[in-house]
Order: sequence, then structure tokens, then C-alpha cells
Amino acid sequence: MLSARPARVPSPPRHREETAIISIPHPTAPQLTIGVDTHLDVHVAHAADQLGRRVATVQVPTTPTGYQHLLAWARGLGQPVAWGVEGTGSYGAALARFLAANHQVVVEVNRPDRTARRRHGKTDPVDAQAAAKAVQAGDATVVPKAGTGQVEMIRSLRVARQTAMRARTQTINALKALLVTAPATLREQLRGLSVTRLVRAAADLEPGPITSPLAAAMLALRTLAGRHQALSAEIDSLTSERDRLTATAAPSLVALFGVGQDSAAALLVAAGDNPGRLRSDAAFAALCGACPVQASSGKTVRHRLM
Repeated sequence: MLSARPARVPSPPRHREETAIISIPHPTAPQLTIGVDTHLDVHVAHAADQLGRRVATVQVPTTPTGYQHLLAWARGLGQPVAWGVEGTGSYGAALARFLAANHQVVVEVNRPDRTARRRHGKTDPVDAQAAAKAVQAGDATVVPKAGTGQVEMIRSLRVARQTAMRARTQTINALKALLVTAPATLREQLRGLSVTRLVRAAADLEPGPITSPLAAAMLALRTLAGRHQALSAEIDSLTSERDRLTATAAPSLVALFGVGQDSAAALLVAAGDNPGRLRSDAAFAALCGACPVQASSGKTVRHRLM
């Protein structure tokens, strides 16, 4: 008797394997550090990504349009996180102010030393790259002066006043030297006078027609005396405005015993319009060159000022 064959159990249907579609996100914008080598007429900028790799280099003119083009160029490459700018107190001052006004992080970078330049060469793109590297390595961390308030006004007046004082000193020295070789009658007339009386007497000279060495000497002395008086008037005007601004900007500093207007103005200019960039009293002492640093070697233990 034949046995019945077992019924064939159908195997479960095979499902076709589906390939999962994995969406690969687009790479995020690179975090850029931009170094800028500054000059009088052009600035050269080097953009580096977060790994220090070169992204691009550009050269722009030192004009408001050039600064806007530079910022737009950097934003087109990625996200600028920091700008290392050389010479923020000179050629890079206008650019630093522009970047700060556009909410960019600006760091002051010192120019590369001569040893590094001899080793790596000297070009503007190389200097800009070195500025970017200094920021990324943490070697450059100083926030530049803002230069947008009363302290910047005081600095401008101090520059004009100091140059006027030097010119006045040169003028009185020239007047006295010319008097030494002047004709005897003129020399005896002005000999032994104080500076104030000498300038006043020389300014009152009447040389007349220049037909003799005496007349020429009188004209030269009168000219120098007039220059001295004009410079004195400039100095008085600049001093008055400097003192007014200093008393307004830091009345408590001016009120300190032993702190005059000139010393107070110098301290304010050293700190800048944004003194918050100085983290401590020690940082300010280092900025002023009054911070002692180790200078020991072997058995010699000593310190020196920065």
C-alpha cells in the first residue's frame, strides 16, 4: 500500500532586499581664520580653515570699498571666526575698526621676527599666512585698541602737541646758535636775555632792506622768533583741549596725587578706548613695560623690565 507523500509546505515568500537610502549631509561651512598683512595702499589676506589649511588669498585696496569687499570675500568662503591683523596701530587701524564695527573678532598680530622671515622667506601672502597661524596657535591673543572714543581724540592731540614742542625746541636752538655768529652790535643787544625776553626782542627787530649781514641776521632772528611764538600758541591750544578731554574721560585719575594732565593722558592712551581688553593690573604693567620678567642664567638670578 502506497503511503501518501507529505504535502509540500510552501516556503515563505522571499522579500526583495531594499537598499536603504542614507542622506549624506552637506559639509558645514569651514571655520575661517584670516590673517592680514597690512600696507599703506593694499592689504593682503590669507584665509585658513579650522585645520590650518589654505583656503584662499586675496589683495584689496585700503579703502572703505576694499574693506567691504574683503569681508564679503571671507563670508563667501565660510564662517570667519577670527581676524589676525598686523599693525592695528598704524596701517591696519582703519581695517580693524571696520571689522569691529561689523561684529568680527579682531586680534592684534606682531610682525614675524627676522629669524622666521629668513627661514621661510618674505612675501605678503607668507606674512598674511603667518598672521593666521599666530591666531590659530594662540600666540596672538591681544585685542586691539578701539580708537573710536575720547582716548583716540586725546592721542591725536598728543601727537600734534609733541611734534610742536620738538619743533619749538629746534627753533630756539637755531635762534641761539644764529645769535652766536651775529654781528657784534646785534649780539650785544640780545646777549644774556631769558628765552621769553629773547624771543620777544627778536620778534620786534626791524631789519629793513636786506643789504648787509646785519640786516640778514635781523631778518633771520625775527623769523625764528615769530615761528617760536606761533608754535607756542599751537601748544597752548592743544594743551587746553587735551586737559579738557582728559578731565572728562578720567576725572578720578586726574584727581590722584602726583598724576598730572600729561601723565594721565599717557596712561589713557596706553589703555585705549576699550580698557577691558587688559585682563589685570599685571597685563597693564606688561603693556607699559614695567613688568619684571625672569632673566636668570646659571648661578645668576635676576629680573629685568620688559
